[in-house]
Amino acid sequence: MTRSNILFALIGLVLLATAPFYLHNSYYIHMIGTIMIYAILLFGLDIVVGYTGQVSLGHAGLFGVGSYTAGVLFFKLGAPLWVILIASVGVTAIFGAILALPALRVTGPYLAMVTLAFGTIVQILINEMTFLTEGPLGIKVPKPAIFGMKFTEDGFYWLVLALMALSALVVDRILRSQLGRAFEALRGSPVASDCMGVSVYRYKVYAFVVSAGFAGLAGCLYAYSEQYISPNTYNFELTVLFLLAVIMGGRKSRLGSLLGAAIIVILPKLLDDLALFRSVATTLAVLMAVGAAIAISKHISTPRKMAIPVIGTAALAAFSFWLTSITDWRLSIFGLMILFVVYYLQDGIVGFFRNLLFRKARSVDADAAFDTQLDALSQAAAGRSGGDVLVAQGVLMQFGGLKALNMVDLRIKRGSIHGLIGPNGSGKSTMMNVLTGIYVPTAGSIAFDGDSVVGRTSSDIALSGIARTFQNVQLFGEMTALQNVQVGLHHTFDSNFVDVALNSSRYQRENDASVQRGLGLLHFVGLGELAGEEARNLPYGKQRLLEIARALALDPQLLLLDEPAAGLTAPDIKELITIIRKIRDHGITVILIEHHMDVVMSICDEVTVLDFGQKIAEGKPAAVQADEKVIEAYLGAPAA
Repeated sequence: MTRSNILFALIGLVLLATAPFYLHNSYYIHMIGTIMIYAILLFGLDIVVGYTGQVSLGHAGLFGVGSYTAGVLFFKLGAPLWVILIASVGVTAIFGAILALPALRVTGPYLAMVTLAFGTIVQILINEMTFLTEGPLGIKVPKPAIFGMKFTEDGFYWLVLALMALSALVVDRILRSQLGRAFEALRGSPVASDCMGVSVYRYKVYAFVVSAGFAGLAGCLYAYSEQYISPNTYNFELTVLFLLAVIMGGRKSRLGSLLGAAIIVILPKLLDDLALFRSVATTLAVLMAVGAAIAISKHISTPRKMAIPVIGTAALAAFSFWLTSITDWRLSIFGLMILFVVYYLQDGIVGFFRNLLFRKARSVDADAAFDTQLDALSQAAAGRSGGDVLVAQGVLMQFGGLKALNMVDLRIKRGSIHGLIGPNGSGKSTMMNVLTGIYVPTAGSIAFDGDSVVGRTSSDIALSGIARTFQNVQLFGEMTALQNVQVGLHHTFDSNFVDVALNSSRYQRENDASVQRGLGLLHFVGLGELAGEEARNLPYGKQRLLEIARALALDPQLLLLDEPAAGLTAPDIKELITIIRKIRDHGITVILIEHHMDVVMSICDEVTVLDFGQKIAEGKPAAVQADEKVIEAYLGAPAA
């Protein structure tokens, strides 16, 4: 976090901590406490929604599990506060794992349906298991006590504040660590994540379990805050509000989660008071007009794009003064405001203002010794020479009646650059996908460094020493160039969740090493000055080079380059050729798919040609180039 962010956070905490001294109304203190409790849950939900890109409609159920764990432990056993807090987090995390293990094998609307069903089942179980939960009667939970001293309303408020601040700190550390980068990579490109050694399924489950733990903590505090819990509280409406809070406040932001929590708690109550509604609507219209003016002046947006938000908020302000009673319009206004934010502010309120005010590239500490940039390359291949690094025999890849690869044999000599060429649709990228575990071959064998890779996952194959780039660039667009490379360095971290949460010396040492090495790899491919730029903002040719740097971070013995020169200018292609040769000189074997024949013929030691899924030629570049079958395949007619 920057110094300014830390300063603002401290000011906010001071204002919240002193609220009981200048807000003498217990109702307002209770409402702020509820906002902070919801914020704890939203910190965790944002990991799933904002970072991994999954839609969960089951967090109201997890919230209920945390509440009823607290209620049952107190009601049945009279357990102390510290036991109840730990148990609520642990039990809910277990429920989160039970939900995640089967649910996360599906995606999109199917995942939403499964998690929604889970929330419904939890509510039914709470209602029906009267022997444990007291069913519809609910459970009374008085304010907790420590060492025989019962918390007052203000004392419990400060406890909630302390736990919210601690939760925000832990979540922030997680999301800035290798775990957070792994979670965010899943959203950017699941295929690339697996091929970087980050198992998509494993880290989806990991994210869901962590998120469930925070939901359990929030549920426990909610039970103490309300002093009464019943099944009807944890319904579908609440889970939708949680999801909307993340979207409206702004994903990937702790401030956004806090703001979203405030919106779903305050907005319904605000719409009960006509005078307050008029004040807020007018303020919103003024802020939107000022924001639009700034956006247009900085060329961030156009007058046409900003017209509807400005007109809409102005119309809402005018409508508020036309109303004489808000009761009949309350739900309609609430729904329209939510629709407006979700549709026009897709990065949420915090994201909108962040994009408006801070559009420069993120800075990176560049004090690393770039003279050692070449040492950042793989040492895995050092000391190995001779022999075949990869042997594929009789590879058949069949999709229905189509044979994308038909009994293809391939031998790749260690330390060489092996070209794989052919017309479009000849099976080149299919072979890449088979070698990296994206496809499991219908028949045939593939041995890498003496071990079979058939049937192994993409992440397992990547960690064994095979890295790749993609025909269609698969970067993590919302992450910086350095963070993309650090995803490739994920395997270098031994620190775990506890190390990250406590910011241990082991984690700090590993993180510093990953930054230095990542910067070295970026300089190796000529992107050192763009380390802090988001990948989606890089020119297409630079994105190609970033993919190479990220792949090299895996310490590969074998690097598969799928059309790396596509989209590059002539000077960039010349630089690319130099980079590929330097990679080979460091002992890394390269398989190169490329349509630029001058590139292939100038740097490849061996070339294999595919056509309609079959190998039609193989040998030295000059011999292959003169082969009649190759000429016919490319030109569509026999050579003259």
